[in-house]
Amino acid sequence: MDLLLFLLIGLAAGWLAGQFMKGGGFGPVGDLVVGVIGALLGGFLFRTFGVAIGGGLLPSLIVATIGAIVLLFLLRIAHRSPA
Repeated sequence: MDLLLFLLIGLAAGWLAGQFMKGGGFGPVGDLVVGVIGALLGGFLFRTFGVAIGGGLLPSLIVATIGAIVLLFLLRIAHRSPA
């Protein structure tokens, strides 16, 4: 059940990040991938900076969305850079 909840939060976070970054969504699978990687990245960043926002559905969604936004930002920078 925890895995299912993690995937649902990842899906929502990926979609929210796509909306926030004005790029639209990436489809259900793309949003899920961006959201899950973003959730991992967000958790890492929040722990690294010593930020704790508590547990539960909404704080998890916030952390995952912030992580997904950072991920999309970094991907867009990497995509623009000439090789």
